[in-house]
Amino acid sequence: MHHPLSTALTRRQTLAVLGGGAAGIAIAGPASALETAPPSGAEALLDSIADNLLAHSPESATGLGIDTGARAAMRGQLGDRSAAGVQALADTLKADLARVRAFDTAGLDHGTRTSLAVVDSAYDVALAGFALPHGDVAVGGWRNTPYVVIQNVGAYIDVPRLLTSDQPVKTGADAEAWLARLAAFPAILDGETERLKAAGADGLIAPAFLIDKALPQIEAVIADAKSGGSLTEALTTKAREAGLSGDWGARATAIAAGPVAAALERQLAELRAQRPKATMDAGMWARPGGDEWYAWGLRASTTTRMTPEEVHRMGREELAELHGQMDPILKKLGYTTGSVGDRMNALAKDPAYKFPDNDQGRAEIVAYIQTWLGKIRAELPRAFRTLVKGNVEVKRLPLAEEPGAPAAYGGAGALDGSIPGRFWINLRTTELHSRYSLPDLTMHEAIPGHAWQGEYTHGLPLIRTMLAFNAYSEGWALYAEQLADELGLYEDFEVGRLGYLQSLAFRACRLVVDTGLHAKRWTREEGVRFFVEENGSNPLEVASEVDRYCSWAAQACGYKVGHSEIVRQRGLAQKALGARYDLRDFNDTVVKGGNVPLDVLAKNVAEYVAGAKG
Repeated sequence: MHHPLSTALTRRQTLAVLGGGAAGIAIAGPASALETAPPSGAEALLDSIADNLLAHSPESATGLGIDTGARAAMRGQLGDRSAAGVQALADTLKADLARVRAFDTAGLDHGTRTSLAVVDSAYDVALAGFALPHGDVAVGGWRNTPYVVIQNVGAYIDVPRLLTSDQPVKTGADAEAWLARLAAFPAILDGETERLKAAGADGLIAPAFLIDKALPQIEAVIADAKSGGSLTEALTTKAREAGLSGDWGARATAIAAGPVAAALERQLAELRAQRPKATMDAGMWARPGGDEWYAWGLRASTTTRMTPEEVHRMGREELAELHGQMDPILKKLGYTTGSVGDRMNALAKDPAYKFPDNDQGRAEIVAYIQTWLGKIRAELPRAFRTLVKGNVEVKRLPLAEEPGAPAAYGGAGALDGSIPGRFWINLRTTELHSRYSLPDLTMHEAIPGHAWQGEYTHGLPLIRTMLAFNAYSEGWALYAEQLADELGLYEDFEVGRLGYLQSLAFRACRLVVDTGLHAKRWTREEGVRFFVEENGSNPLEVASEVDRYCSWAAQACGYKVGHSEIVRQRGLAQKALGARYDLRDFNDTVVKGGNVPLDVLAKNVAEYVAGAKG
């Protein structure tokens, strides 16, 4: 089953800007390839817009591997999460949007026009979010939330993750930059806490069950900070591995156990103070200004103007259609009684599709993935006119990460090819995977999904790497699953087709449940039940899934809306072009245009159709 994938973005694409703001594909090395020719006016504009956004999100410079040279100071800085910091970012976006709209696009090539249109769309949506009284706005990203701090949102999660994993320490200056970021952490926490207080004073308080998840998590971070735990250990380990002498551990412990722990305790105290006023109502409908916030959240996540009712109806219709395709396959396999959900639950228990839960089984899974990668590679010339390398490596997740991680995630490698794209697979237990779900998972994460699509973006301007859209990236990965089916990979393996259809059905369920919670007044329990009864989902797995929908309102709707829009655009192109339509040209148009909002995708496809008509 693929549903844990929604958390994949945390590692795959997030650069922690303002609580998870601008998402992009992690790349290594400086973006100097873009600076070889003297930049045109449009390129200079795009470069300066990227620099202005980076100034508010130094963390993303580290995530992109470009906190070097002229940007070296960013390695020791954190983005300002206070109300003033949020306002300053909004002011920058407003000024830069005006610059984009004033720029004369006559005579620009298609790629540059697309880049300007992407900035226009992303900034326009973000500014509408900043106009709302509370919450975090992910600029051209996916992690928008009405709540400043909750179980999966906040600096208490993002900053330790940055310092322990992404932050490089190779020199004494790096170690000082690491300490500078740790020293900046308390002010960042206090900025959030002030916004948390302001939201609480206005009655915008997270659901009680989410606060109950967040409190012990923050308590654990406090205990760790006071003992000079993982933060200190991360710096001392990195310094030791780099051969650096110095009292790094003592200096880190003093900051962590002192100012950091104190700021975390102030944040914890505010959440505790809000808990008695919290209710069990799951959705935004129960919060002040909630309907307006959710309408904006849907716009940001889907990059469309669909209403909650339209999204809900689309989810139910697509689910029924997908189950209609699954039913005859299940019957053929001998699963004849019960709902499609019941029968998929039974199929999941069939030992014929399981791997042994030991190291031999783990090795079998990796070999099985490689077999399917070989099958899809052989068919790709039928689907793309421009072929990238598909430079991808299948790797087991680090053991320490496995317990809290999704079943898998993937993404493109370094710009210069020095680091391959990765398909990370969670092998803590082989029960997470089956012979009928892995082929589809491989198409989604690796080829022709995330890793493949990412390779087409390597020559784009920096701002395009920083602005990424959930509806496009996840829509493309679902479309990649569909391409595998259309290219005939499951013709002699119908149970594999069932895995693919269940993956799409899961995303259709998300549309129903997310809108159910936030617009139709469903309870948390009703959300879980819908997944279990309609799609045969594991109740333990979907409970945290539903909680995520409560805090990242609307985020889960991007996936299937994006997929359905790519398919709809393809239908329009086929109809308009008739005999001149070629699947390879359509797919090239979608991947070579880069990660775009769906309104820009429609423009790109319309331009391709006009050109193909001659």
